[in-house]
Amino acid sequence: MELQERLNAVHGHISAAERQAGRPAGAVQLVAVSKTFDAEAIRPAILAGQRVFGENRVQESQGKWPELKAETPGIELHLIGPLQSNKAADAVALFDVIETVDREKIARALADEMKRQGKVLRLYVQVNTGLEPQKAGIAPDDTFAFVDFCRKELGLSIEGLMCIPPADENPGPHFALLAKLAAKAGVEKLSMGMSSDYEIAVAFGATSVRVGSAIFGAR
Repeated sequence: MELQERLNAVHGHISAAERQAGRPAGAVQLVAVSKTFDAEAIRPAILAGQRVFGENRVQESQGKWPELKAETPGIELHLIGPLQSNKAADAVALFDVIETVDREKIARALADEMKRQGKVLRLYVQVNTGLEPQKAGIAPDDTFAFVDFCRKELGLSIEGLMCIPPADENPGPHFALLAKLAAKAGVEKLSMGMSSDYEIAVAFGATSVRVGSAIFGAR
């Protein structure tokens, strides 16, 4: 199957999941996860009309996205991997959305860099819904206070929450928890669901899903 066919299939599954959940058509944005793929592998997705992409690493993204963004106006690039504070300047310069704000140090670094560069990025707080020690993200119980801190103390625009449920657990309860936390914190967007569970995420209210291998193939 060609990339365009795989991309169309994913869009079709999202549309079907929206209908089944009684949600409006187009309620869910597809973030095509292009990490580890080079510019040549990504271009067919852009040619097929995809404009929103996700990457895990700042340095890897710097090697391909400045050129791709210059070629095609209107691309929206999301950082969906952990961010180190020493990469904040590069991240602010390249990305449009950062989905992995999860500690005060990173929040402060982003606030400082956005002020310095005169840019306003859209930000998501990553929540570690499974409290996994090896995984990034803020504890669920700390979410409201952290969002409040980012908004009131730093003046950041926190538009959503993001999670990656434990691989060996039913994702549904984790998606439900994230939706509940978002409602309490007063944020509108929910980034949840990947290639294996994005249709479930749509049913639980995802506003964006991060799909890579179902579009680009195995890494």
